[in-house]
Amino acid sequence: MKKRYTEEQIIKAIKRHEAGTKVSDICRELAISEGTFYNWRSKYAGLEVNEAKRLKELESENSRLKRLLAEKLLEVEAMKDVLSKKW
Repeated sequence: MKKRYTEEQIIKAIKRHEAGTKVSDICRELAISEGTFYNWRSKYAGLEVNEAKRLKELESENSRLKRLLAEKLLEVEAMKDVLSKKW
């Protein structure tokens, strides 16, 4: 079973660690591994909740733009192939 945590919950856990709570205690309460916690810390350390939400929005927009670019490049290649053939 995979649990999903919101940015608020992740940042709250990181701030608790910064305040002095042990990583093992936080991980036990959230039922996550220490590796997951350290991944979260590397991604969200120093961010506030609104900044984390903005980061998530930017990541989704970036993936959408990459998909659009890939589709356009495929269209261009297909057009080149059609135009290069002699009928």
